[in-house]
Amino acid sequence: MNKIINVLKHKIAQKNPPIWIMRQAGRYLPEYLETRAKINNFLDLCYNPQLACEVTLQPIRRFDFDCAIIFSDILVIPDALGVKVDFVKNHGPILSEFDLTKDLSKLNLNNLKNHLKPVFEAINLTKASLNKDKVLIGFAGAPWTLACYMIEGSGSKNFEKIRQISLQQPEFFEQLITILTQAVSDFLSLQIQAGVDIVKIFDSWAGILPSSELEKWVIKPAQKIVENLQRKFPNIPVIYFPKNIGFNYEEFYKKVQPDCLALDQNVNLKWAKEVLQNQNQAVIQGNLDNFILAFGTAEQIKLEVNKILNNFNDKPFIFNLGHGILPQTPIKNVELLLKLVRN
Repeated sequence: MNKIINVLKHKIAQKNPPIWIMRQAGRYLPEYLETRAKINNFLDLCYNPQLACEVTLQPIRRFDFDCAIIFSDILVIPDALGVKVDFVKNHGPILSEFDLTKDLSKLNLNNLKNHLKPVFEAINLTKASLNKDKVLIGFAGAPWTLACYMIEGSGSKNFEKIRQISLQQPEFFEQLITILTQAVSDFLSLQIQAGVDIVKIFDSWAGILPSSELEKWVIKPAQKIVENLQRKFPNIPVIYFPKNIGFNYEEFYKKVQPDCLALDQNVNLKWAKEVLQNQNQAVIQGNLDNFILAFGTAEQIKLEVNKILNNFNDKPFIFNLGHGILPQTPIKNVELLLKLVRN
């Protein structure tokens, strides 16, 4: 049995922890850049089953990670619901204008299965191509993070618009979060049916909320998603990543109870060990600083990796970064990381 499944479902600590890294199929790999050059639009790459499969497998071929994560993007959900998404070079995602009071009724949950069929086809192809000792991860963005992009229309530095709307139009905003909660549950369920072994939910902007609003817009939707998935698919582990919520990780874990809690790089290791691993028996994933991996010296990388291993590895643990790998990351640094973790 794959050792990451032993960690997640059976809570068995491994002598050498399983390792994969967020955004492992991406711009730091020359083979990815070669594949990406074949297609103009980023979403077209996500919606091309053959190329999405190829990109998913590239880091497995090169590094032999313990997991593959299907190549896609969190914004395929709003795109499928009817909020058009474009990726503009040197700018990032741009979403079509969305008016909370006028456009809620236009969001079409029934369109998910058909619109995202290429993602499910990519999962089928990848699963058939993976060695049996590897597992495949599917993923989705969390409702709050998807709402951030939909309301702001792109990424944001301060998220003023969504904070204002969630406070001033709570009834409309709650309807949006309810729709997105169902969409995330449905999308992950369809990925499981297509063949993924694990699912992960990314709440990339959870950390911008104070505790009172975190409960309403992050924790409660997470509870519904995790309960739904664990009820329907009890053998499929769920990893949740509520990025940058600090001490609220404890409250999140107590209430949501995912199979694994992914930590960002700002979490204090000793606190996470004592409170999350020891007191709450959480399976931890994380949390090497992606800037250390990209720009650190070999000695700096070794020091930080060993800190994490010495802190977490006597209990069930998955080694990962605290955020996605940066495009500037040298291949030799990833090779060093794998050597350190596996030795």
